[in-house]
Order: sequence, then C-alpha cells, then structure tokens
Amino acid sequence: MSDAARQLRQADEFVRRLTAAVRANQLYAPSHPLAGRALKALAESANQMLVDDASLAVGFIENEVVVGEIPLVHAGEAFSELLRRVRQVGIERITFDRGVPPEELALLIETLAHPERAGVTAPGQIPDPLAVLGALTRVRVGRLTLDERVEASAADVATIRRLYTDGVSIAGALWEMTQKEGMPDPNQAKQLVDSLAQAVAQNRTALMALTALKDYDNYTFTHMVNVSILVMAQARSLGIDGALLREFGLAALMHDIGKVRTPLEILTKPDRLTESEFAIMRMHVVDGAEILRRTPEIPALAPVVAFEHHLRIDGSGYPMGVKRASLNLGTMLCSISDVYDAMRSQRAYQGAHATDRILAVLQKSDGLHFDQHLVRRFSQLMGLYPPGNMVRLDTGQVGVVIRTFAPDPRRPRVRVIIDAAGTRLARPFDVNLWDVDSETAGPKSVVAPVDPKDFGIDPLTYL
Repeated sequence: MSDAARQLRQADEFVRRLTAAVRANQLYAPSHPLAGRALKALAESANQMLVDDASLAVGFIENEVVVGEIPLVHAGEAFSELLRRVRQVGIERITFDRGVPPEELALLIETLAHPERAGVTAPGQIPDPLAVLGALTRVRVGRLTLDERVEASAADVATIRRLYTDGVSIAGALWEMTQKEGMPDPNQAKQLVDSLAQAVAQNRTALMALTALKDYDNYTFTHMVNVSILVMAQARSLGIDGALLREFGLAALMHDIGKVRTPLEILTKPDRLTESEFAIMRMHVVDGAEILRRTPEIPALAPVVAFEHHLRIDGSGYPMGVKRASLNLGTMLCSISDVYDAMRSQRAYQGAHATDRILAVLQKSDGLHFDQHLVRRFSQLMGLYPPGNMVRLDTGQVGVVIRTFAPDPRRPRVRVIIDAAGTRLARPFDVNLWDVDSETAGPKSVVAPVDPKDFGIDPLTYL
C-alpha cells in the first residue's frame, strides 16, 4: 500500500472512531463498557496518527472534513452527525497534541455529545461548551480564519497536483520498461491506478482540472494518465466503483501501450502522417493487445480495450475489417476520453479545440460512432467550460469555473476573482449562472474562456 493510501486510511479511521465515541457517549453513560471501549479505540487511533507528528489538526469546513492535509471522501454523508455536533458547538478545528491524555479526550467527547450541559453545575446555568474545552491543554478547539480556509483548499490541490505529476512520471517508467522488457510492470501500474482512483473519489474536480493543464513536451505520458482519470470519472458517474473501477482505469492507462513498437519518427512526426505511415501507426492497437495479453496479472479487460479503442459502433475505425455486435463499456468510455483529450491538446500539427467543438465531434453521425447516452453523460460531467477553466463573463468580470451544471452545460458555477476593471478581488464570490435570469443583477453568462497565463493566476487554487 502506498504512503498516500495508508495516510488516507488512517485519517478516515481516526474520524470514524471520533464519530463512534461521540455516538457511544450519547447512548450510554461514560462509565458504560461500550462508551469506554469507543474512547479507548479513539485514543489508540490518536496515538497512531501522532507517531510522526507533534500535533494533528482536524478541520470542519462546511460539509468537508480535513485531517491534516487529507480531505476525506464523502465526509458530508459519512460524518454528518459529527459535522452537526461541531457546528452546534461552534468548532471548525480541533487540534490534538501528542500525548493527549484519555481524560481530555473523554471531556471532548462528552462535550460534543452533550453540549447542552457543558459546564452546567447549577439549575438555570447557561451551558458554555467552548469554555469547558478551552481549559484543555493537549486538545485545542477554535474556528478557521479565512486564510486557513484558503490554505486548506490549497493543500488539497497541492496534494492532487503532486499525485498527478508523480503519475505522469510513473506512466513514463511503465512505457520505458515496456520498451526494454516487452511488457509493463503490472504492480506499478496497479499502484498508480489505485492512487488515481482514490483521488477521483476524493477530489474529482481538481484532478480533472489538472488533466487540462498539459505538458505538451510529455504528451504521451500525460495522455495515458488523463485518459485513465477521465475514464474513471465517467465510470463513477455511472455508479461503477471498487475493483471494477480500477480495472477500467488500468485498461485506460494502458490503452496506447502498443505505441512502444511504433517507430519514433512516426510517433513524434510534427506533420500529418502519410497514408503508409498511418497504416503503421494503426498497428499499435494489435501490438498493445498482444503486449497486455501476455503480461501477468493484467486484467482481461486491458487487452480488449487496447485492441478496440479505435473501433466505432458502426464498425468503422480500426483495426480494419473488425466489427463487433457491441463494444465493451470500458472500450466506449476509453474511446470518448481518448478523442476528448487528444482534441483539446495543442500539437505541432493541430491546435487545441474548444470543448464545444470536441463535443460536437463526439455527437456527430447520430450515434453511429459513439454511444450518445455515454456522450451525453460525458458532456454533463465536463460541461462546455470544465472546472478549473478561467472564463470572461458578460459583465467583463473574470472567474474560475468550479462546478458544472448537468441540465445546462453552458451555465456553470463561477467563482468571480477579477472585476471588470481588471483588479483582483480581495473577496471572490460565487455565482450560479443556472440560477440567474434577465432580472438578476450581476453576471448572467459566460462570454468566452480566457488563458490563465494572461493573468498570472493558477486557477486550481480557487477550487
């Protein structure tokens, strides 16, 4: 298990034990064995988390729980009762110091479980849970400042960015090993996909935004990682998770591995390929299937997707003359992601296409090339202005797209960060373009995407 996966598991386990201890204290007296057992489990988890660090901060931001720099998946669902309790007391952050004594943990749990009686020693006395918790020495509670909220968000994005960069490096290593040894390292590939799958669940918006910030000198490896991310994002939107999700991600990561056998002068040619060169390029689907078929521990789906990802529903595409009664779902998701990522990329012989142009290509031929149900779901997932894109609004203001709106991909949620005069706002604000109408004051629509480089801004920090 990778360090990132281990840390995420420990963080999730710690908050689950904190939640369980509060629940046990609500149901039983502190002296009850079940309450004592829950408190002991929490203390053990705290000691484990504090082996390497002197303190551990747990932040509660709206419906999110962040342990250190690790945001937890679906926190609003899994820890809704804990979030309600800390909000009721007025807590946004709890910091645990190494060596926190059990009695301080017990007082914290009791106060969260029963804030209505915290500090009450006489009838009619007003409870003061913050004053009770303020007396603790190795457990500290408080609120997050605006800067701390921004830093928490930035830490999340920094973690995702580091994961993405590492993923591209690992994709390069898999490619080089296949060139030298004739097959990729299946364990290395699976570890990468595990990390990407966790990140897709943890912060899909930031990770998908990163796929648009291309390293054009490293297109082959970024394309591998991007297609894997986009396929897993699509699969999750269809309700696919667990081992099958990772099989989809691994097949997508390896979909172009047959290109290791394509002559370099063809693979890197700056101009359009001739028909004879393209015939050689088309062989990568056969080569990829053959490489993956004989690679130990590679799921059977991977060679299928490698072979089929340039086939279309009507039998067009290649390998030439191959026609299926139906294409595998993994193949169809990979085909959509492959075309989307290739068309939005700046190449020596091709400019990057806007999202509306790419979606039009995916939607053409009345479903003969791509499954239109899947294309429609993909359009809803990405929007015409995907998260992380900077856009100019009809008011002249500039913002960052932070969420798409499935019923109308043209109307995302935008975080406005620059006013019409070109001045950075000290306090950015959000606008849901799907909620506005002709009577609403302020921006009503997106005019056009803009290049973040023109403003010297990293849009991901606003996600």
